[in-house]
Amino acid sequence: MATVKLLDDAEAEAIPAVKAVFDDIRAVRKSDFVNNFWRGLANDPALLKRTWEGLKAVMMAEGPLDPLVREMIYIAVSTANGCTYCIHSHTAAAKAKGMTDAQHADLLAVIGLAGQTNHLVTSMQIPVDPEFEVGHRR
Repeated sequence: MATVKLLDDAEAEAIPAVKAVFDDIRAVRKSDFVNNFWRGLANDPALLKRTWEGLKAVMMAEGPLDPLVREMIYIAVSTANGCTYCIHSHTAAAKAKGMTDAQHADLLAVIGLAGQTNHLVTSMQIPVDPEFEVGHRR
């Protein structure tokens, strides 16, 4: 159960700052669907706008990483952070951007391996090899 109210469309329409962000979400995504994350953030219109603008700047702007890779990274970080909502949301987004079942399986294998090896190296407190440090010359 949510710890905040999820604003419905009528409530969002009554708050101009929220309506503007919801309208932009719909326009950018070319969909009438505004998901619950945004509906919860709408309780704080400034936070809603700031978060949406940040998401557009990172996830939707042109850059060296293609949109599918960005979504897959988001899934990995969300898994590490234990965010079930974001895992579901960004898995759906990755699939919409063309992630295949084979790519998803490979991603899960990498996430699982990274989690395991991260825990092992942390528990053993292995020092970082000088070759891996920034500025090291080979």
